[in-house]
Amino acid sequence: MSAPLTDDPREQIEIGVLLPNGRLAPRTFATRAEAEAWAHPDEGEQVVEFSALCDCEM
Repeated sequence: MSAPLTDDPREQIEIGVLLPNGRLAPRTFATRAEAEAWAHPDEGEQVVEFSALCDCEM
């Protein structure tokens, strides 16, 4: 795994898949493309980017 581009935790964005029940999928993704390949939008899943520090959607 490569080092983050910044040490500022406010700029460290995570990528996940929001499931139809409102929970995040129990796995992590290295890239948005990887998350999009895994997600099933036809079943209501959405790729989201968020900051784990503030727990807010980007």
